Amino acid sequence: MLMKEDISLFKKFDLKELWHICSVGEPLNREVIHWSRKVLGKEIYDTWFQTETGSIMIANHPGLEIKPGSMGKPIEGVEAAIVTDNGQMAKNNQRGNLCLKTGWESMFVSYLNNGSAYKQKFKDGYYYSGDVAFKDKEGYYWFAGRQDDVINTAGHLVGPFEVESALLEIEEVKEAAVIGAPDDTLFEKIVAFIKLKSGYAYNKELELKIRIYIANKVSTIAVPQDIVAVQSIPKTKSGKIMRRVLKAQYLGYDAGDLSTLEEF
Repeated sequence: MLMKEDISLFKKFDLKELWHICSVGEPLNREVIHWSRKVLGKEIYDTWFQTETGSIMIANHPGLEIKPGSMGKPIEGVEAAIVTDNGQMAKNNQRGNLCLKTGWESMFVSYLNNGSAYKQKFKDGYYYSGDVAFKDKEGYYWFAGRQDDVINTAGHLVGPFEVESALLEIEEVKEAAVIGAPDDTLFEKIVAFIKLKSGYAYNKELELKIRIYIANKVSTIAVPQDIVAVQSIPKTKSGKIMRRVLKAQYLGYDAGDLSTLEEF
């Protein structure tokens, strides 16, 4: 929301009393970090937790070098891991299930009236969060997407978040959202929705630029099969991209409950 404003707005305010900016709820694209450094002169400390975890589990914090796009490292007393679907510990930079070793202090004890669902969240002493992520060689964790959102294209798993992050690095693109859509050949194809900055128009040259950039920045597998220019990206009132709405619109079926759609 702040990035939508003209930079001149922020020059009106004295931010010397603003010590830290912290973020929860939705992973931050790299461009948000770069924007804050440039415009506000401040770091943004991204974090990761869930209602089930009871408190923040992985975080950036003062004293820890920030890698734009990373959720940081596990806090003291928390043991996180990336576990493959077959239960093995993933290698560095290998995507897998983001898990927590059981026994952290604020661990939830059940789902109300649904003990069976609670039990399904645990395996071999680990809580499976439902998020897909990877860990780099320095121990930083990186979000790739919700397990339900990860796109299986031609047998390869692609996280919408990493493609969206790369799209936002392209000069002409103001907002972006990525979904998977059924495809007879690929099983799922990658579809990108982009809102352009004022003064830019979508054309074949920009389409080619986007495809080449994604191929080089992420991978050739992650290049969208379809790119759709839109006037707005549907989001919840808290700023989360409503991918189910975009998917419904793209496939031509009812999007269902829209009560959480943003009103601005």
